[in-house]
Amino acid sequence: MGHLNLPSSKRIPRHWRLLDIVSAAFFGLVFLFFLLVFSPLGDSLAASGRQALLVSTADPRQRHRLVALVELGTQSAAIEACPAESVDHMPCEDPRRNSQLSREMNFYRERHCPLPDETPLCLIPPPDGYKISVQWPDSLHKIWHSNMPHNKIADRKGHQGWMKREGPYFIFPGGGTMFPDGAIQYIEKLGQYIPISGSTLRTALDMGCGVASFGGYMLGEDILTMSFAPRDSHKSQIQFALERGIPAFVAMLGTRRLPFPAFSFDLVHCSRCLIPFTAYNATYFIEVDRLLRPGGYLVISGPPVQWPNQDKEWADLQAVARALCYELLAVDGNTVIWKKPVVDSCLSNQNEFGLELCDESEDPDNAWYFKLKKCVSRISSVKGDLAVGTIAQWPERLTKTPSRAAVMKNGIDVFEADTRRWVRRVAYYKNSLSLKLGTSAVRNIMDMNAFFGGFAAALKSDPVWVMNVVPARKPSTLAVIYDRGLIGVYHDWCEPFSTYPRTYDLIHVSGIESLIKYPGSGKNRCNLVDLMVEMDRILRPEGTVVIRDSPEVIDKVGRLARAVRWTASIHEKEPESHGREKILVATKNFWTLSSASN
Repeated sequence: MGHLNLPSSKRIPRHWRLLDIVSAAFFGLVFLFFLLVFSPLGDSLAASGRQALLVSTADPRQRHRLVALVELGTQSAAIEACPAESVDHMPCEDPRRNSQLSREMNFYRERHCPLPDETPLCLIPPPDGYKISVQWPDSLHKIWHSNMPHNKIADRKGHQGWMKREGPYFIFPGGGTMFPDGAIQYIEKLGQYIPISGSTLRTALDMGCGVASFGGYMLGEDILTMSFAPRDSHKSQIQFALERGIPAFVAMLGTRRLPFPAFSFDLVHCSRCLIPFTAYNATYFIEVDRLLRPGGYLVISGPPVQWPNQDKEWADLQAVARALCYELLAVDGNTVIWKKPVVDSCLSNQNEFGLELCDESEDPDNAWYFKLKKCVSRISSVKGDLAVGTIAQWPERLTKTPSRAAVMKNGIDVFEADTRRWVRRVAYYKNSLSLKLGTSAVRNIMDMNAFFGGFAAALKSDPVWVMNVVPARKPSTLAVIYDRGLIGVYHDWCEPFSTYPRTYDLIHVSGIESLIKYPGSGKNRCNLVDLMVEMDRILRPEGTVVIRDSPEVIDKVGRLARAVRWTASIHEKEPESHGREKILVATKNFWTLSSASN
């Protein structure tokens, strides 16, 4: 009904005219694609269109086309510099984007990443006057002011000993809000109640860390502290920490678990971190309990501990600790110290917060974009020696095979073989590839695909710390890394990392192509161009990249290295290794916006 019944002789010509138009348009588009990608015209158009790409992502097709040109190694398809105002840009912690989100449980201050098509494809420039960073250990006490000329913390917190400006430097006296006389004196006070000296403790978590002086001075006790804070009104506290050479990254305890496995930290510390531990039925205290190793220590300094006008909050905090059977070791002024039990919590059926143990099927290690749970993680869900006092002391625990290595088939044997393999590989890196490992030129290192942490373990004698990243879609081996006395996080490399630009001296990755593929599949989830632009963002000028992969992948990475302005060389693998790997070593060139425009 409603259709005209025309003779077939009158319908056919119209049908073929439409098909001809569609076919012509299709072949025209194919011809145009090959013209743009493989001809000089495409190169010139790419050059003319790049500047618009830097300031607008309204047309994803333009972005896709530049990615295609870069992947093909087209000579003029270099990725241009971002605008000057992007020098401190963190794509997943962009206040302009996140300010539109819900304030409930600080959801808006957690990481929220733009889609790849919404991310400008450009290289983050350094600020005017940027200098190669002060080397460790001098960097613990001073950094170049010009590298992050943000005076707000110095102006607001200088009287508390956080930091102050002196000539061309920011100086860090080592103080904090709750320890204005210095972290050393504060740590000595804690040592009256906690075995800080003597190698019993190794891994610590500092929540709301400021400029991370606590973590910096805990290194003197061979305690490796993961410090974190959100991007907030102070803007750059984590950037200052990393510039100082102290382990840190940007994070917020809001609606999701922190990206760590269960029972990883021997010590959890909060110095005026302002986390409402008892809010939302003690959800945040429960998350701290998940992260704290059995027999570990929890230290809270500042409100609400014996704080004016916070009597109820202080009473609630003590009530939660009692419900979880934490042993109260001391209340020293505004500092409280508890010890976690070494067995499952003695939760009664009735408690004022409604706390209960998680189901036995619950995996407490799930922590990548995983919503906070309102149940207490079972210590009994993990087998083996986990408790502080029974797990091997440092440095023996670095090489002793952790019981949690059994997370994978034949894990114990794989762990031991992996440890030996990385000892050989790191020796080859130092002796044959002329890397600066072991020198004061390298302090902050990231291993993007850390597995059991063998690369970091082989650097034990070097003056470095390593951020061991376990990709979220790979076997969950991060707990093994913590059992070894090392630190790290879960992450998905199809998203930007939660750190400021220019925060790592060396980035290492074994199997870079596996980071962008679906597990067990040859299909890509994202592309190498975006990944290498992100690596460039977090790498310091004159920093080093070391990539191991198949010859085909390394050749491709070598082409992309030119597009991100790295100087690269390709090397054979160490003689003792099997397989078809090659190694690319690249240096990030030190360029500025003025030189980029010439």
